[in-house]
Parts: sequence; C-alpha cells; structure tokens
Amino acid sequence: MEQLLDVPLWTRLVVVFAASAVVASWLNAAIYEFAYDRRRFSPWQPTPPGVAPRGWLDRTPILGWLRLRRDRGQLGERFWVRPFLLELLFPLAIAALYWWEVERHALIDPQIPVAGDVNWRPLAGVLHVQFFAHALLAAFMWAATFIDFDEKTIPDAISRPGTLLALLVITLAPMAALPDVKELAAAPRIGVALVDTQNAPLRVRGGHPLYVTPVQPFSPNDWPARATDNRGRLSLLTGLGCLWLWCFAIADRTWPKRIAYPNRLASKLAVWLARLLRDLSQMHLRSLLVAGTLAVLVTWFTDGAAWLGLLNGLIGLVLGSVLVWAVRVVGSYAMGREAMGFGDVLLMMMVGVLLGWQACLVLFFLAPFAGLLLGLASLLFGRGDAIPYGPFLCLAAAVTVVRWGDLWPRVERVFEPGWLVPVMLVACVALLGVLLVVIQIAKGLFRERGHD
Repeated sequence: MEQLLDVPLWTRLVVVFAASAVVASWLNAAIYEFAYDRRRFSPWQPTPPGVAPRGWLDRTPILGWLRLRRDRGQLGERFWVRPFLLELLFPLAIAALYWWEVERHALIDPQIPVAGDVNWRPLAGVLHVQFFAHALLAAFMWAATFIDFDEKTIPDAISRPGTLLALLVITLAPMAALPDVKELAAAPRIGVALVDTQNAPLRVRGGHPLYVTPVQPFSPNDWPARATDNRGRLSLLTGLGCLWLWCFAIADRTWPKRIAYPNRLASKLAVWLARLLRDLSQMHLRSLLVAGTLAVLVTWFTDGAAWLGLLNGLIGLVLGSVLVWAVRVVGSYAMGREAMGFGDVLLMMMVGVLLGWQACLVLFFLAPFAGLLLGLASLLFGRGDAIPYGPFLCLAAAVTVVRWGDLWPRVERVFEPGWLVPVMLVACVALLGVLLVVIQIAKGLFRERGHD
C-alpha cells in the first residue's frame, strides 16, 4: 500500500474522481428507483414509455445527462438538472475527501501531541482504508439524503445493505474506524505506531510510543479485560445481542391501534408478537438472522483483530442509534404524533458501525444547527412542520468525519467518566419530553385564544 503514495497526487485524484463519478451515476438510479414514487429518469433504469432507448453514451457519468436533455418533452423541462449536478458534485466531494484524509492526514495529524516530521508511509494502508470506509458511507448517505428530501422517508433498501457492507468493512479492516492517537506502553492488538522520518517511534517527552488506534466503544479508555479475553462469552453475547437488536429493528414492529377484544393490552401484545414473529420468519429476515449469527460465531472463534473490529461495529450500531431512538419514542409520546421517522434510527445504525457511538453523539447535537435555517424557512413560508431530519444527520456526519482530527481531542474528555454519559443522556431526553409537553400545552392555549 505504501507504493500508492509514490503515484503522483493528480493521478490518484483523477482515478478517484472517475470511479466516484461512476458510483454517482448508480446513486442517481438508486435515488429514483428506491423511492416510493418511482421515476424512470436514470439511464441505468428501465426506459420509460415514450422515450427513445438509452445507449452507453447516455450512461456516461455527468456528460450523459447532457444527451438526455432530448427527453425533456416526455420527462419534464428540468428533469436532467439535479441528477447532472449530483453526478458532478459527488465525485468532486470524494476527490476532496481523498486529498483531505490521505494527502493532508487531517484526521490524524491534529491529534499528534508532539511537533516533528512524521513518516506517513507506514500509515498508507490506514489512510486509504479509512478513506474507503468514509467514501462508502458517503455514498449511502448521499442516496438517503435526496430520497428523504423528496419523500421524507429513508427506505430500507438504502440503510440495510449499507449497514451490512459497513459491518463487512469494519470486520475485514478494523482500522477503518475513526482514528485515535494514544500513548501506550505496549503495542495494541489493533494499531500502527507513529514514527519519524528516521523510523524512530514518536514519543511525548521521552514517554511511551504513540500509536494510531481505532476509536472503540470504551474510548478514550481501554477495552475492559473481560471484553478482550480469548473467546470470552461476554463479548460473544454482546455481539449477538447487538445483531439481534438490529434484526428486531428492521422487522415489522407496528403496534395495533384498534382491536376487537375485551382485554385490549394483552390482545394487542399478542397480535404485536405474532406480527413480529411472522415477519422474522420471512425468508429475507430469517436468512439475515441465521447468516449473521453464524458470521458472528465464526469471527468470534477466530479471536483476532477481525473479532474486535466486528464487535466494535456492532456496539457502534446499537449505541449510535440509542439517542435518536429515545428521542423518537419520547417525542412521539409527548406530541401525540410521530416525531422522527424510524428511517432516521436505521440511518444512525449504519453510521454508527463505521463512526462509533461517540461520533454519533457529537453529530446528533450538530445536526440541529444544519437543519435550523431550513426549518425556519419552511415554517415561515407555510410549508408545514414535517421536516426531513435524515439529510441533516448526514451533513452533521460529514462534518464530524472531516473535522474529526480537531473534534476528538476536544470532546474525548467528556467520554472519560463512562458512567456520566448515559446519566446525562437520560436526563436530556427526559427534559426534552417535558419541554415538548409544555410546547403542546402552549399550542393548545394559543388555539383556544384564537377561537375566542
């Protein structure tokens, strides 16, 4: 992998741009194909009625949309403008991400606490693996964002394969997680030593060597010994529990609203369980549950870096979505209507696999700032108060990744007292519920005064 750094930067950027443009072309097809209101705009989709057959030149990324302008009479005057811009902007963004992560080392360099020249060649593999993971995540978030903008929903066809691919990447390459520079007395099971241009270990004032390690569920603290014991049962049960919770989340969990039985609660619970078990017994979910369980067992039995990577991803999957799930439940109960789509929860599960729950917590508090202007504009212009939140979670995730080198040294102290974080989150969610109830009461009072 070190030889990649010998290739001129402009050559690497051109290759990244070209590959990303092809991916962007497929993403455009996914945006239209996986939407509930399916539209046959992309040349990679079946040709719509009344439109001339699409050839390979029409499928050329970016430029193909200029040829497809001939279909304006059948598909709309400006149907080609947005997909053209998306296919141009996505590869530009991914090429910029490559330059930022691989050439500027911007996720790692700001975390190094000592001055001096670093030999980045031993880290070439880490830099490229992290870039690939973030580019993959960006592709799925890109499709989710524009489907959510169009229909205020994120389909399982985006979040489900995205989560599976993220778990595969983090298992095969545990260093794909966000980086954490740590001073350690002994070499970690997963990590790469930082060295200077003379290949001497970098140290802090004669202390222990510095290593680049992946952020894991207990960061900035170390893994507990019980979690890293050779084939320990606790780690296996944790991994299986996280996988089964994800399968439970993507199954049909709709609570029956009306039921013609005397004991309503018990009857509704029975109907709910029957519906859940019926959905879990369907071929696609049953296969996913069985294959996933076998994959976890096999990886656990190997007891290597792959198991720590998979366990890291599975824990991030669950903990990364807990806050969004809790806000959805509390908000829906307080307002009497759905406060946040469950697609946002599944989106955060996908993001949590590669970024970890710490980054998910940071981006969750960044997302409202991203959505504030659009939300205010929507209310001012009378377009309703149903605002898609997924795009702002994706934008906040992108900001968190790009600025991780500066963010993590500032926020890691918050995560050091592990017990304090869940206490604070529970308190915040409870206060949110109280605030939403007060807002609903205030709205009712204003409506009554308006009628008077």
